[in-house]
Amino acid sequence: LTVVLTKDKANEYDIAYSSVFKCITLAVHSSLEAVGLTAAIAAKLTEVHVSANVIAAYYHDHVFVGEQHADKALAALLSLVQEGR
Repeated sequence: LTVVLTKDKANEYDIAYSSVFKCITLAVHSSLEAVGLTAAIAAKLTEVHVSANVIAAYYHDHVFVGEQHADKALAALLSLVQEGR
């Protein structure tokens, strides 16, 4: 079972957790039929040694990274946007 909730909610309901992640929501409207978006994100984050979990949603994808790596991950993903322009 995977549950995505805030740290405050987990604490409120005494739900144990072993790590805390930051969520980066991609502003691009992604299709569930699209091929390659997750691979491009993973490749870019691999370059900066950041692991991630991706939740593909109907309109936007959400990238979860360890809170200690959030700034580095965001900078890498923003550079990916710049490379695509």
